[in-house]
Amino acid sequence: MFAKPVRGRTTADVEGDAVVLLIGMRINHFWAVHQWLPVQLSMLRMLRELRRDPDRGLLGHVLLTASPRTYYVVQYWESKEKLYAYATSPDMFHHRVWAIINRKERAGKVRGHVGLWHETYVAPEGSYESIYFDMPAFGLAGAHGQVPLAARGRYAKDRFAHRSGEAVK
Repeated sequence: MFAKPVRGRTTADVEGDAVVLLIGMRINHFWAVHQWLPVQLSMLRMLRELRRDPDRGLLGHVLLTASPRTYYVVQYWESKEKLYAYATSPDMFHHRVWAIINRKERAGKVRGHVGLWHETYVAPEGSYESIYFDMPAFGLAGAHGQVPLAARGRYAKDRFAHRSGEAVK
């Protein structure tokens, strides 16, 4: 199933702050499949868990490959509070996975076969802008919706200046 492109120029329909999480893994030793494959599968399981419960706050995500060794997910969240609530909730899969990783690390069973990383950004309203040309809803627009460029301003400076509830002049 392929999304149809929206003709012309569009922008993301974000109201308020944009919360973006980059999270990923790096395979340090390809031969240690028993170490890195469970990590990869865990991320997919967490995304399925979040998709089943939209109230948790994940608005959208994009799976990316940076190199044959490095894989990551760009996630768009409703708020930093909902992201934190998911990450720390004892009844969610993320909590169980980190408990296992922490136990292995304390026991000296982590041998550097796979690297893990994440970066979280909260971009206040007025600190982000986007433009898409002949694209289906993707990235920030896939998470928040897509509007014609004219709704937010023709130029990047206009889109940066956009504030929720204000009409474009």
